[in-house]
Amino acid sequence: MTLPRILLTGKDGQVGFELERTLSPLGDVTAVDIGDCDLTDAAAIERLMAEVSPDIIVNPAAYTAVDKAESDAQTAAAINATAPGILGTLAAKRNALMVHFSTDYVFDGTKDTPYEETDPPHPVSVYGRSKLAGEEAVRQSGAKHLIFRLCWVYGTRGANFLLTMQRLAKEREELKIVNDQFGAPTWCRTIAESTAMILAQHIARPIEKSGTYHMSAEGVTSWYEFAKAIFELSANRTEFALKKATPIPTSDYPTPAKRPAYSVLSNNRLTADFGIHLPDWRVQLAQALR
Repeated sequence: MTLPRILLTGKDGQVGFELERTLSPLGDVTAVDIGDCDLTDAAAIERLMAEVSPDIIVNPAAYTAVDKAESDAQTAAAINATAPGILGTLAAKRNALMVHFSTDYVFDGTKDTPYEETDPPHPVSVYGRSKLAGEEAVRQSGAKHLIFRLCWVYGTRGANFLLTMQRLAKEREELKIVNDQFGAPTWCRTIAESTAMILAQHIARPIEKSGTYHMSAEGVTSWYEFAKAIFELSANRTEFALKKATPIPTSDYPTPAKRPAYSVLSNNRLTADFGIHLPDWRVQLAQALR
């Protein structure tokens, strides 16, 4: 059996870094980042696609600076909306499978039960709108596609909430953390492993049906409770200067971009179609910190 050619974008990002490892047993992986291909340059994307000639495109690359996007909407749109559409169009021409990652921030957070894929999106930030536009561009490209919406992604490298909390706990005796935004923190390695399992199914029996799926940890927590769990489970907690963590409302921590108050995702469709079930967020956190 000939192994498929897989093009992976965003290899230096949290999810992309893990995907390069999990996808490597499945095929011939070409992994790129901005130094290899600028996703704001359509011609560069076309050259890359012609060079790699992939059977599967996996696109975790994204503009993820949620607050910065409010003043840099053009770049956010180029990377999060235009580039996925170009990749999808080129995938359709090759009859390649397009795997694209989106976000819980396509929702406005007004629900109080987990969002289903059938719930109408209503993003409340530039970042969320750019990611929703990317989803639509992939759907309209004509490519066979799988869109995975993620929630509160973190890892043990790069820049994310987990590492920020660990750093601040070493520097400060008190931290004030938002306690009225709710989600499901999801370890980037779990996302990569789940994606690889789905693609292994596709390679064994090609997926003909396109679709959008939620891929996040089970359970629900607030940023404050997530931070408390990080402090409790961190092996280096003896180095922490932190003496007190105080819960605060979002109104006490204004940011340029509005966040959804509740962005928990239902993973029922993912489990039903692929047999994939991501562990509870606490289980994932304990695994990541080990």
